[in-house]
Amino acid sequence: QVQLVESGGGLVQPGGSLTLSCVASGFSISSRYMYWLRRRPAKSLEWVSTIDPAGGSLYRPQVQGRFTFSRDNTKNTVHLQMDNLNSDDTAVYYCADDWPNVNNMGQGTQVTVSS
Repeated sequence: QVQLVESGGGLVQPGGSLTLSCVASGFSISSRYMYWLRRRPAKSLEWVSTIDPAGGSLYRPQVQGRFTFSRDNTKNTVHLQMDNLNSDDTAVYYCADDWPNVNNMGQGTQVTVSS
């Protein structure tokens, strides 16, 4: 069955960096748009970034220029490089295979930005 498994979260100081990964199984990501979503404390699920099959990406304005979405089709994996993190980036991050009508989403990985 379809499964998405995120990893790479953790505690980081403001200004720091993290790289999240999401391994997909049960389907091939090579022809699919993929998404990173997040749920900040006491907030609803929100869209963070999209990557198209060719590798082109879009970002919400708050992360534009700081986050980089990439894909490795040979490993059926996507990554989210997050730089210059701030407290507003604290959230559980999820990868998904659709947005806004989420079909499959992983269990999430916690990112906490704090000094």
